[in-house]
Amino acid sequence: MTLERKRSRRDDLRSLARLARRYAVSGIVVGNPLLPSGETGPQAQKTQAFAAELGELTGLPVHLWDERLTTREAHQILYEAGHQRQKHQRVVDQVAASLILQTFLDEKRSKIQQDPPLPTAV
Repeated sequence: MTLERKRSRRDDLRSLARLARRYAVSGIVVGNPLLPSGETGPQAQKTQAFAAELGELTGLPVHLWDERLTTREAHQILYEAGHQRQKHQRVVDQVAASLILQTFLDEKRSKIQQDPPLPTAV
């Protein structure tokens, strides 16, 4: 599902909060649009402020995740799947969002598998 932006930031936040409640999510992953150098630019600052507000409104943990090159990768996936490039724009953001979420989940899974087991009391 893709949400259309509302007239106000507050309406966007409320829409996301409603979805989070409806689907009983335990956390939110937000794509962080860093500059190619990895530094924070103006758009990333806006995104980070939005993510902080979303976390406050929902009471959920919000994870910022590097989204560099995901749109490019999404276009490549769609092209390889046989979709005409002119029609990519309709779904490219959905594919990019899926890539952001998948890399976040893969990283979390990798960390869990690498962490040594905690000692148990005897």
